[in-house]
Amino acid sequence: MAGMGWIGSIIIGALAGWIASKVMEARHGLLLNIVLGVVGAVLANAVFVALLGSTLGGVIGQLVVAVIGACVLIAAARLLRRA
Repeated sequence: MAGMGWIGSIIIGALAGWIASKVMEARHGLLLNIVLGVVGAVLANAVFVALLGSTLGGVIGQLVVAVIGACVLIAAARLLRRA
């Protein structure tokens, strides 16, 4: 989330975490939504850059990447809980 700043990253992360929790039908609090969104965005951006050479730009692009990353994190947590 380059160029967003800390406040922007937290807002995008919170929104992405909330969207991901709705998509994945997970029940999380605000703090966990923020963490999932920000960490998911960082991981998804790294994967996109490694595979494609770049990532989606702009606020909407970063929101999409963060939602994808947060959904992957929620799915991974569910798999680890079952194991």
